[in-house]
Amino acid sequence: MDQKVIGGVIGGIAGGIIFGMLMAMMGMMPMIASMIGSQATAIGWVVHLIISAVTGGLFALIFSKWVRNYGEGVGYGLLYGLIWWVLGALIAMPVILGMGVQIGNAFDTIRLMSLMGHAIFGVVLGLVYVLYVAKRHEGAAHEHDHAHEHAHTH
Repeated sequence: MDQKVIGGVIGGIAGGIIFGMLMAMMGMMPMIASMIGSQATAIGWVVHLIISAVTGGLFALIFSKWVRNYGEGVGYGLLYGLIWWVLGALIAMPVILGMGVQIGNAFDTIRLMSLMGHAIFGVVLGLVYVLYVAKRHEGAAHEHDHAHEHAHTH
């Protein structure tokens, strides 16, 4: 698998853990679990982290050519979190739960809290993605330099 996609998955899981802690404090995990017919908090966590990993991988596929530093990671991550707030919290999840699209209720308290959580998710995703990809790039550059030195000394 491409290192950038792996970085996105890891960033998605990191953002998902932080966002998930906020959701758990608000008692939201059983509702997440109910998307697949459960009420168990642990199942909610599993579903949430799978969604986080997949959306993190998609972030890498979509934004990798534009995200080269921490500022871009934060900016594109924030944008991505806002996109998923609309797609996930206002459209997909309420439709799956039989509540219908909730765009008309976007600015009620619970959805504004969800907006904050999605924004935090996106920022953490972007930062961890850049950190992971930068570390892999530095490691590859170091190995290349070391191999280059080794070739010239023998």
